[in-house]
Parts: sequence; structure tokens; C-alpha cells
Amino acid sequence: MSASSLQVLRLSLVAVWLFTAAFSLIELRSQSAALLLQAGVGDAGWRDALVIAGALLDLVLGLALWLRPGRPSYVAAGAGLLLMTLVASLMLPALWLHPLGPLLKNLPIAAVLWVLWRETPA
Repeated sequence: MSASSLQVLRLSLVAVWLFTAAFSLIELRSQSAALLLQAGVGDAGWRDALVIAGALLDLVLGLALWLRPGRPSYVAAGAGLLLMTLVASLMLPALWLHPLGPLLKNLPIAAVLWVLWRETPA
């Protein structure tokens, strides 16, 4: 795969993580909070804390992929993706059946991370 193709893949993931972080904070008490309430997180403070923690993880991963591309960043992004997917799956397994695929999108993201990892020299 060409270096420019790999850069397009990497920068697309940077955009996903950075925009997700921003939008999570912008709509802090909207969609994410509603999902957490649906999952049984009744306390508004806990809902805010969970959304903020997720946004911070998204921010860190996006910045790592942007500013420090390489195998360690790809592994960290994969671990973060796996962690968020497992937590979301345990809290709201129905998200796997959602027509817009909030969890299914993680499968191609994982594939892109694997390609980036594989194509990056050790």
C-alpha cells in the first residue's frame, strides 16, 4: 500500500477520534446522556463524568494518531477501541443492532488500525 494511502487512512481515523471527542462534549447532556440513562446510569453527575472520560480518551487517541503515528499509537488506539466497544456492549448490547451502526463501525476501524500497524516498520 502506498504511503499516501496509509496517510489517508491514518488521517481519517484522526478525524473520527477528534470530532467524536468534540461532539461528545458539545452535546454532553444530550444523546450520550440519554444512552447512559437508558443503560441505567441514573445519576447525572456520573453520566457527565462517563461522557467526559470517553471524550478525553477519544482526544488522546486522536492526538496520538495525528502527532505520534506509529505502531505504539495504533496499538493504543486498538486497545481504546476495544475497551469502549466492550463497555458499550455490556451497557447497551442493542447498539449492535442500531441501523446507523454505532458499534459496527468499530469493525472497519479495527481493520484500518491493523493495516496501519502491519504496514508500519517496527
